Amino acid sequence: MAHVLPDLPYPYNALEPHINEEIMTLHHKKHHQTYVNGLNAAEASFASSQTPKERIALLNALKFNGGGHINHSLFWKNLAPVAGGGGKLKPGLLKDAIDRDFGGLDALKKEFNATTAAIQGSGWGWLGYNAKSNRLEITTTANQDPLLTHTPIIGVDIWEHAFYLQYKNVKPDYLNAIWNVINFDEAEKRLGDAVKVAGSKI
Repeated sequence: MAHVLPDLPYPYNALEPHINEEIMTLHHKKHHQTYVNGLNAAEASFASSQTPKERIALLNALKFNGGGHINHSLFWKNLAPVAGGGGKLKPGLLKDAIDRDFGGLDALKKEFNATTAAIQGSGWGWLGYNAKSNRLEITTTANQDPLLTHTPIIGVDIWEHAFYLQYKNVKPDYLNAIWNVINFDEAEKRLGDAVKVAGSKI
């Protein structure tokens, strides 16, 4: 079955003023759609390939477009309008884990933003759950590589198409602003599921 572009769970202008309507429209309709199209084309070519060499030649396209689809599908749910609870971290499992592993939300934001802003070129900043250590950790991936070493809890797109029309080349301003629309409820659900699978407790 072909991959399809998922609907946004809110209107394109719902994250304003922190992420404007033009960015969200282009990011979703153009950029994410391109990854979906590329993934479908790469999978079709892979299925019809006759030799290992032909299949190997398609691996980069599968990784890039597949990662772009996976990452963006997570990213849209990762955000929420302020009126819908975006930016609000409630008491619970996620807050307890952040307090334990970072000393509080402000400390997490500071470390996350510094690590993510330091990405050379394009990539993603992640707050991930490490099942082996039972801790939240900050990490990054290059280009559209999906996060495979941790369970993604919060992911932030640091490609220029995610912020340039509004924040130009000032990554720190974008990173500071996006915390106002992070969907902490969704992040807590992801953490709860990951902890349950790992058989651990925070």
